[in-house]
Amino acid sequence: MAAEQDYLAFDLGASGGRLVAGRFDGAQLQLDEIHRFTNGGIWVGDRCYWDLLGLWQEMLNGLRIAAGQFTDQVVSVGVDTWGVDFGLLGAGDELLANPRHYRDPHTDGLMEEVFAVVSREEVFAQTGLQFMQFNSLYQLLALKKANSPVLAAAERLLMIPDLFHWLMTGEKVNEFTNATTTQFFDPQQQQWAVGLLTKLGLPHDLLGPVTPPGTQLGDLRRSVQEATGIKGIEVVLPGTHDTASAVVAVPTSELLDPQPKWCYISSGTWSLMGMEIPAPIINEECLSKNFTNEGGVGDSVRLLKNIAGLWLIQECRRIWNLEGRQYDWPDLVEQATASEPLISLINPDAVSLVAPQDMPEAIVDLCKTTSQPVPDSHGAIIRCALESLALRYRMVLNDLEQLTGATVETIHIVGGGTQNRLLCQMTADACNRQVVAGPVEATAIGNIVVQLVAQGAVQSVREGRELIRQSFPVETYDPQQPAPWDVAYEQFVQLVNGTSDA
Repeated sequence: MAAEQDYLAFDLGASGGRLVAGRFDGAQLQLDEIHRFTNGGIWVGDRCYWDLLGLWQEMLNGLRIAAGQFTDQVVSVGVDTWGVDFGLLGAGDELLANPRHYRDPHTDGLMEEVFAVVSREEVFAQTGLQFMQFNSLYQLLALKKANSPVLAAAERLLMIPDLFHWLMTGEKVNEFTNATTTQFFDPQQQQWAVGLLTKLGLPHDLLGPVTPPGTQLGDLRRSVQEATGIKGIEVVLPGTHDTASAVVAVPTSELLDPQPKWCYISSGTWSLMGMEIPAPIINEECLSKNFTNEGGVGDSVRLLKNIAGLWLIQECRRIWNLEGRQYDWPDLVEQATASEPLISLINPDAVSLVAPQDMPEAIVDLCKTTSQPVPDSHGAIIRCALESLALRYRMVLNDLEQLTGATVETIHIVGGGTQNRLLCQMTADACNRQVVAGPVEATAIGNIVVQLVAQGAVQSVREGRELIRQSFPVETYDPQQPAPWDVAYEQFVQLVNGTSDA
C-alpha cells in the first residue's frame, strides 16, 4: 500500500466555509473536516459586501489547525467558491475594496439597460450563459454607472476563489470554470468576450489569461507559511466554481459524450441540474429555455439549469422554528411522508418564492392563486414543495434531452440533498429514471480529485471517479409508482406555463 498523503480543500459557500482534508492511500480516499466557519453578506447602508479579509483569517486559522494535525504528508491545497462575484486590485496589488455580494441591489434593472445596447440574443450568442441580474457583467456595469472610484483605480479583476489563490501565492490568475460564470466569457472562442465589453464601454484590460483547473500555481507565500506553520505544500487550481467541483465527484463510468446517458443534480440550497458535454450548445432553443453553458473540468461544458432547490424547505423550517416548533430535517421528512401525495403543486421557481418574508405563507398563497387545495399542515406544505421540485426536475430533464438529443437512463444526485431520501425517491418516480444518490460531500471531493490528477496520484478525472466509486457509498432508487406522476406532470406543466408568477 502506498504511503498516505493528504490534500486540503477549502470549500466556501454563501453561508459558510470549511477546510476538508482528503487522505489518499493509493486505493481509497477518506475525508476529514478540519475547520468550519460562517460566511454571509455584510450590509453597509444600502450596499452588501463579502468580508474577504475575515474569510481569509479563517482560512489561515484552518491552515494552522492542519499544520498541527499533519506532519509532512500534506501535498497541496485548493479553493472553490460560488461564482459571479469578484474583487479588484489596484497599483502595487492593492486590494481596493471588499467584493460586492451578488444580492447587492446595485444591479437592479441593468439587464434591460444592457439589452438596449446589445440585444439579449447577441449577449447569449457571445457567452452562452443564462440571464441572471447578479451576473458579473451587470455588477461591472453597475460600478461604471456609479462612477466608482474603485473601478477607476483598478488594474486587475479576480473572481472570489482567484482572490484567495492570489492571497496564498501572489499569483494572479482567472481560473476557467469561474470565468465562465461572468457573462463576459465566450465559451466557443475560449476567451474573454472583449467585443461585448467594448460595446458596453466596460474595461477588458482588467482581465488576465484564463487558466485551466489542475494548474499548479506554486508554493504558499513565505508569509503564509510563517503565519500558519504549514510548509512544503503546493497550491493547485481545482474547478474553482463549486458546481464544477461537485460535478467532478459524480460517480459515473461514462465517457464525455455529446449525448450522455446520464445527467446530474447538484442538490443543496439550489438544485443545479444538467449534463456534462464536450461543447457548448448556443442556439435559439437553448436561449428560449434559459439554460447556461458553464465551464467544467477536463475540457467539458456543464449545460445546466438553476432550480430553487431545498431553499424552500430551509425557509419553511426557519419560519416554523422562529415560531417555537424546533423541527429538524427528519421531522419534516417524516411529516411529509405521512401526508397525502400529489394534492397541490407549485412552481418552485416562482418569483414570489425567491425571497419571501414567510415561505410557508408564500407556498399557501400560490396554491390559493392557482385554485388548488390549500395545504392544511406543515407536512402537507413540505410535501407540496418536494413533489413540485421532483416535477420541476422532470421538466428540466425533458429540456436537456431535447437540447442534446440524448436519452437519459440515470440521474446522479450529489451534495447535501442526497440525504433527503424522500426527495430522491420522488425524483425517481416523477422522472421514471433510476436515481443514484451520493456522494454527500461532492464539492470537496471534486476539489481534491482535481488536485490528485494535477499531482499525478491518479491519471484522469475518469480514474478519479473510479476512486470515488470505491471510496464513498451511494444509494440507488428505482421508480416505484411512476403512473400517478404522469398525470401530475400534465397539471404541473399547465401550472408553470399558465401562471404569471411562474
